[in-house]
Amino acid sequence: MENNSETPSFVTPQGRRIAYHLTDGTGPAVVFLGGFKSDMGGTKAVHLEQWARDSGRAFLRFDYSGHGESSEAFTDGAIGDWFEDACAALGLLAGKVILVGSSMGGWISLLVARQMPERVAGLVTIAAAPDFTEDSMWAGFSEGQKAELMAGQVALPSEYGEPYIITRRLIEEGRTRLVLRDPLPLPFPVRSLQGTADADVAMSVALRLLEHAQSPDMRLTLVDGADHRFSDESCLVLIESAVEEVLARVGES
Repeated sequence: MENNSETPSFVTPQGRRIAYHLTDGTGPAVVFLGGFKSDMGGTKAVHLEQWARDSGRAFLRFDYSGHGESSEAFTDGAIGDWFEDACAALGLLAGKVILVGSSMGGWISLLVARQMPERVAGLVTIAAAPDFTEDSMWAGFSEGQKAELMAGQVALPSEYGEPYIITRRLIEEGRTRLVLRDPLPLPFPVRSLQGTADADVAMSVALRLLEHAQSPDMRLTLVDGADHRFSDESCLVLIESAVEEVLARVGES
């Protein structure tokens, strides 16, 4: 994680301070939305920033509240808060954007697209995890874990470090943000990437999103052996290619 006291930030309408890095360039700008408890210093975000610099493309990466260098405690946050942070971040940019959503960021990007489709020119998802608080977490909890959660919070082991503290608010607020239960129009090019060896998001989620969403141009690429991080060199090249393909499609329209 980057830790730079000079990192620029802005304050959302809800009063949360959001740290970000903005690369100037041509539009539509590419906006990276990270995953659950990840930050804008991650491999994919930094790699895409370098790609944007090399391409002369405007690019934005930022930390949701409770993540990275932004304000608030992680355990105080929920999907709706991070969605609001993303909407506020788009205020840094003019015109339409290409959203690149990784894991939870895939869910957030779908919420942004549903809320403000006029701002979105295209979408790339990487191991997207829409509705994971309900379909993965809550559905996978034992009765004991559900009881713990309803009393306040439950700790889940994580292969990425310290256990995840899952709060009752995260689950209950998440139920108000689900995107796979109602029509989901995505009126722009969409490219989805999913690894077959992803232990956190099953391939069935990617297939469900492909079947559920309504888009004139949506494609899913399954990558044999890729895990949830989707961060090795070959995966990073695939992300670049997906973004470039969406940009090309947008340019043709």
